[in-house]
Amino acid sequence: MRFKVIGFWGAYPEAEGATSSYLLEQDGFSLLIDCGSGTLSRLQKEVEITNLDALILSHYHHDHVADIGPLQYAFLVQSYLREESKVLPVFGHLGDEDFFTSLTHQCTKGIAYNPAETLHIGPFTITFLQTRHPVPCYAMRLTNGQHTIVYTADTSYFEDLVPFCQNADLLIAECSFYEGMDGSGPGHMTSDECGKLAQAAGVRQLWLSHLPHFGHVEQLKVEAGRYYSGKIQLAQESLSFSTLT
Repeated sequence: MRFKVIGFWGAYPEAEGATSSYLLEQDGFSLLIDCGSGTLSRLQKEVEITNLDALILSHYHHDHVADIGPLQYAFLVQSYLREESKVLPVFGHLGDEDFFTSLTHQCTKGIAYNPAETLHIGPFTITFLQTRHPVPCYAMRLTNGQHTIVYTADTSYFEDLVPFCQNADLLIAECSFYEGMDGSGPGHMTSDECGKLAQAAGVRQLWLSHLPHFGHVEQLKVEAGRYYSGKIQLAQESLSFSTLT
C-alpha cells in the first residue's frame, strides 16, 4: 500500500502547488482522495490520469473538488483520442444533491456512499465519521486489512475523533491554524489540537496538512510536537507513506 500527497494547501494553491488531494495505491489499483485546485497538474507527475480507478470526496468545498470538472474533461478527451471509453466512479455523499448530480458526466459516474455504512473500493475498506464543519464533511478511515490510514478531512476538534483515529499507522490531520488560535468557527483544527489528537489516539505517525498561507508553517510541526511524541511531518507534494503489504 502506498499513500502519496498530491496537494496539501488549504483554501487555494500556492504557485506550482495544489489544494487537498491524495493518492492511495495497492496492487495496481489507484484511488484519488479529494480533487482540489491544481490536482490534475500535480497528479500527472505520479500517475496517468486515466489510470485512476476511483475518486472519493470528503465534502464539496472548492478546495477539495475544484478540479473535478477538468478531470471529467480529461477522461472525455482521452476516450476520443484512444477510441475507448472508461467510466471513472466518483464516490460522494448526498448532503448536497445538486452537487452530487454534477459528479456524473459522459465518462464519470457519481456513486453515493452512506457514511453510516462501510464502503469497499478495490482493495480498500473505508469507514466514515461526520466532522465539525460548516457543510457535510466526512473523515475517512481506510484500511487494506493490515494497515490503516485516517484522513480527518476538514474539521474542528471534537472528542469522537480520538476513537476514530485509534492506532492508525498514519494520521493525516488538517492543520489550518497555529496554537492559541480558535478554528472552531470555520471548522478547522489548530496545531496543538492535531498533536493532542495523535497522542490520545496512539497513532504511529502524524502528517499535518491543509496548511495555512500565513505564518511560518514549520512552527506548526514544533507546536504539534509539544503534545505528540511520535513522528510528525508537514505535508508536501510527493510525500509518501508505504507498506510492504
